[in-house]
Amino acid sequence: MKHNNVIPNVHFHKDWQNRVKTWFKQAPKKQSRRRTRAVKAARIFPRPVAGLLRPIVRGQTIRYNSKQRLGRGFTLAELKAAGLTAQKAQTIGIAVDYRRKNRSEESLKINSQRLKEYQSKLVVFPRNKKNPKTGDATKEQMAAAVQETG
Repeated sequence: MKHNNVIPNVHFHKDWQNRVKTWFKQAPKKQSRRRTRAVKAARIFPRPVAGLLRPIVRGQTIRYNSKQRLGRGFTLAELKAAGLTAQKAQTIGIAVDYRRKNRSEESLKINSQRLKEYQSKLVVFPRNKKNPKTGDATKEQMAAAVQETG
């Protein structure tokens, strides 16, 4: 120890019960979080629980670029390859990132395939049930719709 400091001589033994951090709420908190997730899923039905669809990207540095993760949004080129516009994509639950660029054909192919697969499963509920637009789901499709939870 350097300098002319006071020698530590603190009395933490006094009243230690009030200074102990307990975690007895762990199990009820877990149940509370689970109930909250279920309520949110029911509220946003039939939209996916996970939120917007996001692209698969690689990490930036040498350490992490062997791993794949979810990115911020799809590039305009990926959307174009899947036959979508940026405006249409945002209305059907697809994240768009104008700044991202495709630096490889592989990532372009993977993410455009991901978009095509999403579109094949997509069930678009009509805003006006009495006057549905073209491309909106029929009554049978709406009844058979399930919520994606993954």
